[in-house]
Amino acid sequence: MNLKRDFYKGLTNDVRYIREKVFVEEQGFQNEFDEIDDKATHLIITDNGKAVATGRLFISNTKENVYTIGRVAVLLEYRNLNLGNKVLEFLEEKAKEEGSHKIELSAQCEVQRFYEKNGYIAKGDIYYDEFCPHIQMEKIL
Repeated sequence: MNLKRDFYKGLTNDVRYIREKVFVEEQGFQNEFDEIDDKATHLIITDNGKAVATGRLFISNTKENVYTIGRVAVLLEYRNLNLGNKVLEFLEEKAKEEGSHKIELSAQCEVQRFYEKNGYIAKGDIYYDEFCPHIQMEKIL
């Protein structure tokens, strides 16, 4: 693998492609894109020029120096190669560069363990986003 990472402000075609594949086609979500996409910083990881993983980062509207990670997605054929870990690592580094001391995220319950392995702690009760159970999680940087 020949991995490269890039950050972009706003939604790109590569980000849109990965998220449509993972969240819309695989998982059945309908409301995948929102107004946050326009202001968020989006990470794209490519392998030999092909976009294979993404995630977004944005500052919390209510808490100083707290950032939110979301929409972490890896194409099916690139899973189990630690790219999800890389997405978190790169977004956390970017948040630190911006002055963040804490990351928050909303995790699908079925991948809660993945986030726990990356240092995140569950906070609060399970809730539903569309049809899917989620839990709030956070990590002190």
